[in-house]
Amino acid sequence: MFTAFSTALSALDANSVAVDAVGNDLANLNSSGYKSTEVAFSDMISESLGGINSFQLGMGTSRPQTIREFKQGTMQTGAGQLDAAIQGQGFFVVNDSTGNPLYTRDGTFTVDTDGYLVDAQGQKVQGWTASDGVLNTSGATGNILVPSGTLLQPTATKNVSLTMNLDSSATVGSTAGTFSQPLTVYDSLGNSHTLTVTFSKSAENTWNYAVTVPGEDLASGTSGTPSQVASGTLTFDSNGNLLTPPSNSGTVALPVTGLADGAADLNINWNLYDSSSTPQVTQVDQTSAVAANSQDGNAASQLSEVIMGNGGQLMAQYSDGEQIAVGQLAVAQIRNPNSMTAIGGNDFRASSVTATPVVGTAGTGGRGDIVGEALEQSTVDISQEFTNLLSLQEAYQANSRVITSENTLLQATVNLIQE
Repeated sequence: MFTAFSTALSALDANSVAVDAVGNDLANLNSSGYKSTEVAFSDMISESLGGINSFQLGMGTSRPQTIREFKQGTMQTGAGQLDAAIQGQGFFVVNDSTGNPLYTRDGTFTVDTDGYLVDAQGQKVQGWTASDGVLNTSGATGNILVPSGTLLQPTATKNVSLTMNLDSSATVGSTAGTFSQPLTVYDSLGNSHTLTVTFSKSAENTWNYAVTVPGEDLASGTSGTPSQVASGTLTFDSNGNLLTPPSNSGTVALPVTGLADGAADLNINWNLYDSSSTPQVTQVDQTSAVAANSQDGNAASQLSEVIMGNGGQLMAQYSDGEQIAVGQLAVAQIRNPNSMTAIGGNDFRASSVTATPVVGTAGTGGRGDIVGEALEQSTVDISQEFTNLLSLQEAYQANSRVITSENTLLQATVNLIQE
């Protein structure tokens, strides 16, 4: 008779634990990166009542297990400029105060007083920091240093290119037979200079070119009188393709020496062919025009802001529009995430049975992608949780009635003995 009491009491305890789990899920409805829990019930070992026609009598339910469900949460875009969310598998890695790694799906990141990227608990986010402008993700991970108020040093121009066409129908000596294009370059001090490339048709399929710089830009120059830095000839075949200079020597040197501002001499290469040896200058029956031009120098510029880019790269944006990757978030791939221990603060710690976390960059080795300036929302489904709550409430009430019924039977038995 007393078995029914213990059976019902085990159910009351188990359902109470399950209600606690539901309450915890609902409490974390708005916790970024929170993963909901599933409650798993299991029966206790049965008691065998002997005899030829024996039967087994259950002993109730054991204390339920809570299983963390690591399914994908929805993305909230437009979050903080340093926030990040993982789309797919993996965890961000943070170090606690003792330097031990923790794992989280919560990408609410800020910068601490020392300039390091930290999570909402102030724990340092792990990844890679660029050194001397180079971001190397093959080395060991470490704390990510976010630059502040830095100046992007100027870079002297070394290469220029013009993607353009020269009019094959132009007549030698005519207006159409001459075409000029300015091109801005930068010296070692970050000052700009305008090179002017002038093309003049000299014969069929033949154009001369001259490259000049303003005289006032040179210490030996004359203000208002351009100084020539290079000249030569371009020839084309009957299909308008560049013949000379050929692709194996298709670079024109543009030396600019003795700059008046005291900067180092410029040694610029004008690339007439792209990386696949395709000519960037053609000659067909269309008006002479430049479709695109490029150069690899830049002036000095001030850091404007640092934002989290897609893929987990920290991107520094400068006042001249330049963007440079200054850091990279690390993502840990863990084969059995359910084995980790939740320690609060949306963090998990690897347990003794957790597979070794494998750290790398987003989008590699089965790791999910990182969405910049976004947060992953809690996976708690409020409608499902309320359904579970009602079911657990009914189960609790039903088992409490078992105790009431068993108590009635016990009282009847006692009354029989007393009579």
